[in-house]
Amino acid sequence: MTTLKKYPKAPYVATREAMDRRHFLRSAGVALSLPFLNSMLRPFARAAEASPLGTSEAPRRMFGICNNLGLLHENFFPTGAGRDYVASPYLKLLDAHRKDFTVFTGVSHPNVDSGHPADVCFLTAAPHPGGGGFRNTISLDQLIAERVGTLTRFPSLTLAVNSRARSLSFTGTGVAIPPQDKAAEVYQQLFFQGTEAQIAAQITELDNGRSILDAVAAQARDLQKNLGSEDRDRVEQYFTSVRDLENRLQASKGWERKPRPVVSAPAPVDPQTPAQYMEKVKVMYDLAMLAFQTDSTRSITLMLDSVSTPVVEGIPGVAITDTYHNLSHHGKDEDKLGQLKALDLGHMKLLDRLYSNFKGVAENGGNLLDRTMVLYGSNFGDANQHVNVNMPIVFAGGGFKHGQHLVFDKERNYPLPNLFVSMLHRLGMEQDRFASSTGSMRGLDLI
Repeated sequence: MTTLKKYPKAPYVATREAMDRRHFLRSAGVALSLPFLNSMLRPFARAAEASPLGTSEAPRRMFGICNNLGLLHENFFPTGAGRDYVASPYLKLLDAHRKDFTVFTGVSHPNVDSGHPADVCFLTAAPHPGGGGFRNTISLDQLIAERVGTLTRFPSLTLAVNSRARSLSFTGTGVAIPPQDKAAEVYQQLFFQGTEAQIAAQITELDNGRSILDAVAAQARDLQKNLGSEDRDRVEQYFTSVRDLENRLQASKGWERKPRPVVSAPAPVDPQTPAQYMEKVKVMYDLAMLAFQTDSTRSITLMLDSVSTPVVEGIPGVAITDTYHNLSHHGKDEDKLGQLKALDLGHMKLLDRLYSNFKGVAENGGNLLDRTMVLYGSNFGDANQHVNVNMPIVFAGGGFKHGQHLVFDKERNYPLPNLFVSMLHRLGMEQDRFASSTGSMRGLDLI
């Protein structure tokens, strides 16, 4: 199957190079890799599509953001509970939007441990990411994309700052969707229409991806005759997912002849170096707003890969002298703490700007933030000690009764996946569980 380049990227079946015990079905130039069958390697791809949920109202959306080095606890968490809480130094920068967000204390993903590897579980809550046999699970954004992805040109956008490897988005078989870290390239995919010849070529590529299972059907039948019942079930599930992929490719085909949105915003200019970290975050926030505003997608993730960020430039009034990662492991050094606080404040200022910009976009008697759930936080409760409990989480917009501080047990944390269930409910999805959830989020009500 040909990889899509200039135009919207549909999910795809990706294959590794052939290895021992790696079996392929081949026919007429088509090669389809098989999933894990006991002694084989893990499957390397999956796409799924479920029935879309439509609405006559302005669409609801989800924007998930993870800073994988966390925030300083003493400056982030407020004091007091409920709606009369006292804002922390960081939250004071969001004071203009106090009624638009909820802050949590004492939430985490049960059994998601192991420090740095946990960032890939921020939206999956898959347990023990540092374990030797770890395999991720579907991420919140991709579950949403499966249900409503066909309603927009892009089922989802997977973005990152300073990484093309660390992702927040995972398919149902736990395969990472590589993030895009160049805003200008994504802008072109969103709004570049292309010539008639280019559109025709793209449709041909989509058509060519439609007959994979048909081409290998005979070999597949012969293969299944020689498999045990467990492996037959796995192969059948895999073939079902490939067929679902083909259906999604066909749905993507319908978008090729639909004109792309016309926007007045100029194409973004990507900062040239990873050191321009805050500017990169700002550009991605603006891109996400534009994608939502034009209803190009309803599900976006953004990995802020602070671990891969060098010495940050452009922080007003503070000289940053060490890498972001080293500063996060400050060991209570006052100089490092001061620099890290400056970086945290930079994040809060950008989050304040994001809320303001979203609220500035009118939509159906409300604004863009009213219809967009913005989840901001980190896998780390304390990066200095590699602790993944008591995660700093701010949840804004989306049609909830905000303006509160929900406090749970700091030692025996409340499951953050309960929030994910509430988010799915807000999207109209009948979902009782997500990962290690025990229900919907207690204390968080719909408007």
